[in-house]
Amino acid sequence: MTSKEIRQSFLDYFKDKQHRIVPSAPVIPHGDPTLLFINAGMNQFKDVFLGSGKRDYTRAADTQKCIRVSGKHNDLEEVGVDTYHHTFFEMLGNWSFGDYYKAEAIAWAWQLLTEVWSLDKNRLFATVYRTDDESYDLWKNYLPEDRIQRHGEKDNFWEMGETGPCGPCSEIHYDRTPDNSGASLVNADSPDVIEIWNLVFIQYNRKPDGSLEDLAAKHVDTGMGFERICAVIQGKNSNYDTDVFMPVIDKIVELSGKKYSGDLNDPDGIAMRVIADHVRTLAFAIADGAVPGNEGRGYVLRRILRRGSRFARNLGFNEPVIYKLLPVLLDIMGDVFPELIKQKATIERVVKGEEESFLKTLGRGIEKFEALAESIESNSNIKSNTKDNEQLIIPGADAFLLYDTFGFPLDLTGLLAREKGFAVDTAGFEERMNKQKERSRKARKVTSQEAETIDFGGSSEFTCYDNFTEEAEVLFVKDNLMVPDKTPFYAESGGQASDTGILTLAGETYIITDVKKSGDAIIHVCDRSVEPLVGSAALLKVDIKRRRAIMRSHSATHLFHEALRQVLGGHIQQAGSYVGPDYLRFDFNHFEALSPQQIESIEAMVNEKIFEAVEVVTTILSLEDARKNDNIRMFFGDKYGDTVRAVAMDDSFSIELCGGTHVANTSRIGLFKITGESSIAAGVRRIEAVTGEGIEKYIYGLQAAINKQNNESNDLNEKIRKLEKELASYKVEEAASSLTKILSHAKIIDKAPVDKTGFDSITIATGQVEAEDADTLRSIAENLRNKLKSQGIGLLAAVNGEKVQLVCVVTDDLKNKLPAGKLVGSAARILGGGGGGKPHMATAGARDISALGDLLKYKFESIVREMLD
Repeated sequence: MTSKEIRQSFLDYFKDKQHRIVPSAPVIPHGDPTLLFINAGMNQFKDVFLGSGKRDYTRAADTQKCIRVSGKHNDLEEVGVDTYHHTFFEMLGNWSFGDYYKAEAIAWAWQLLTEVWSLDKNRLFATVYRTDDESYDLWKNYLPEDRIQRHGEKDNFWEMGETGPCGPCSEIHYDRTPDNSGASLVNADSPDVIEIWNLVFIQYNRKPDGSLEDLAAKHVDTGMGFERICAVIQGKNSNYDTDVFMPVIDKIVELSGKKYSGDLNDPDGIAMRVIADHVRTLAFAIADGAVPGNEGRGYVLRRILRRGSRFARNLGFNEPVIYKLLPVLLDIMGDVFPELIKQKATIERVVKGEEESFLKTLGRGIEKFEALAESIESNSNIKSNTKDNEQLIIPGADAFLLYDTFGFPLDLTGLLAREKGFAVDTAGFEERMNKQKERSRKARKVTSQEAETIDFGGSSEFTCYDNFTEEAEVLFVKDNLMVPDKTPFYAESGGQASDTGILTLAGETYIITDVKKSGDAIIHVCDRSVEPLVGSAALLKVDIKRRRAIMRSHSATHLFHEALRQVLGGHIQQAGSYVGPDYLRFDFNHFEALSPQQIESIEAMVNEKIFEAVEVVTTILSLEDARKNDNIRMFFGDKYGDTVRAVAMDDSFSIELCGGTHVANTSRIGLFKITGESSIAAGVRRIEAVTGEGIEKYIYGLQAAINKQNNESNDLNEKIRKLEKELASYKVEEAASSLTKILSHAKIIDKAPVDKTGFDSITIATGQVEAEDADTLRSIAENLRNKLKSQGIGLLAAVNGEKVQLVCVVTDDLKNKLPAGKLVGSAARILGGGGGGKPHMATAGARDISALGDLLKYKFESIVREMLD
């Protein structure tokens, strides 16, 4: 049987057993912050097991896309080295939600394996939990007791977490040993006896004290490794030798010119298996909306791609090659997972771009590693004790340097180290990584996310898409968090910002600043601690103006999304969004900046639908019916229940599944305007836009900018002059600060001949300042004149090159008897120059810089005294 036939026969078998065949959930989990990636078939049914969700069926089966590269489910180091571990794999599964139980699950598993797929019964082992007599007795109907084994918690008891649903499991193992002697290898992680199917019986609830209590309803959750069962049925000792992987490996052979032997010790074979595995992980993750990055799942993808790129280098590739394998992968899996075909261009561009980026630093990083390794080999002190042997070790500081400077993940450094027989000081690396994270945490403001993680088992009903006030009962209060039984407040979801408004409780008024969801509870975050009046009546009022602005933005986002697809192409996939009262933001996969013509076309298309005054129609329908309607947009990465809400704006233009709030008619959006377009990651663009009142603010902002530009400058020369003036003003301010010192050293003439002027005394302030031109010097002198106020005379000098500029100022009460023009002229002649001006201020120029000091120290005072005689 081919892999496609095996997969389909599994689904057909359970369809005949009245199971609903459900589609695989995206590998990017929606609404579950505990997971980076979907890593088991049960993930999409987690809410059912926890009792917080329901389905309209009690039996289900599917093939689930899974990625295991982090946490306790981390098979990265085994990938390619052995025959049966993968970062991406398919998990075939069947479920019972309070319907059938152990007897049926075991009977059907046995029938499928031995009758439908004709596996040798004598090569099958079953394991059960050590105290699960029920399963043990059921297996005796199909296997002799020497092929049924009991094991403990580690292998045969499944738990979702430290508390919650759990239960014993029964695993089915296949013996590949030549003489069928693998009994001792069961659960020994041996390639000769491998686990192919795990039947989990969820019958208990683990309480906080560790004790177990029976569940009211018992469930079945099974998972079969698709790649493993293909190897067994096709008679292969390695998953990589099946038709799931071999077409990809054959392409690598073709591109590299190297042979693939399948030998586990052959470095070329390891490299080919690693690449064949990693391209699948990258393709499926990117198709479902993830992109390589520096944090979270983005960093995991970047590590995988760089690891694959490193192995490609071992095969002699010095240019991007992983992306070239995608057409083969699509041939193998595109019919079962059409998202691969839809996102083909995106996947290729992202992978190729990341490969190109990493290859630029890979060579330098390897050179750095080689130099480091050579240095360590010559320094016998850098060793660690590994069991009974001493081993050369890469210090944590150097491993972190490779990560921080060359983008080498720790596992890549470990890979290079192992090839040389080295170890890596991982503890030292983590210490430096934690210090860097601590510095980052201190550099940013930390916000509380308690509302999203609050442990509350109840539920709230969102009641109002059109109304804005609701009377409700308080179910739960903790500090400033409150949960009502029903609410008109929309909780942040799908990119739409949460509502804000007012809570009135027991005569007290609270401002609701945010709204979050935790399970089925809608948490209202208030501006201060709420009185813990559980069971009391509360009045909830949404900020209507803000909600209507959000509705305009959200409806405009739907129109914009469709316009974007029509202008740029069907490959467009949403990668994130924000719908707020002031603006909207939309992230999408695309590999070049939008042209002005494209932006204009998108705006025109959206505004045309706004001006057409299209009625916005919402319809509630089953998910199954929605899937049958080709006109309805459904997006990978979004989690849908069995009943969904479709929002239509002209059936021939935009219909999307959406739980958000919208206007009743597109005319209420008013107008749509794109305000910005940029790149936020490799292959991901961002567009920002405004609607409604946001348009008005945007126009005012543009008008203000235009007015400012007209007032300041109409051309580049005007801008330059403005900058020059600003620079001069800065220098005036800087020079003016020196006036304080000049005034502190001013001289006072307080005896005859001052009496002849009719004043008691005269202040004379002189000094040298920094001023590049006469205008600046005059500005400083004017400042000095203001500070003198009355009965004062000032002389300031500025030296520029070989020239001296002078300016003399005289207060109004002295200017008629001691005019500035005469004073500055006399002063300039001492320096071999001349000048003059008005009685209150006059300027002069000269060239004898050597005499400037004497002029300012005492000669200018003599000039004033002579004029007083």
